[in-house]
Amino acid sequence: MAQSGVGSRVAAYRAQLRARGLRPIQIWVPDTRAPGFAAEARRQSRLVDSDGEFTEVMGLLEDVSVFDEDEPPAPHASR
Repeated sequence: MAQSGVGSRVAAYRAQLRARGLRPIQIWVPDTRAPGFAAEARRQSRLVDSDGEFTEVMGLLEDVSVFDEDEPPAPHASR
C-alpha cells in the first residue's frame, strides 16, 4: 500500500527522530472530560491540602526545581 503525502512526511520525520536516538512512546493520562473527574480531583486536592507536611514538601520541590534556567534555585528558608 502506497503512503499518502502526509503519511510519507510523518514516516520521514519519525525516521529522523529515530536516527537521533529517540523512540516513540505512548502514555495514558486521565480523561479530564470523564464524569467524576472534577470531583475526584477536588477530593485529592483537599487531602493534600489537609496534610501538615504539604508546605514543607512544596518548599522542597520549589528548591530543587528550575523555573528559569538563567536563575539558580532560591535557597529554602528553613535550611
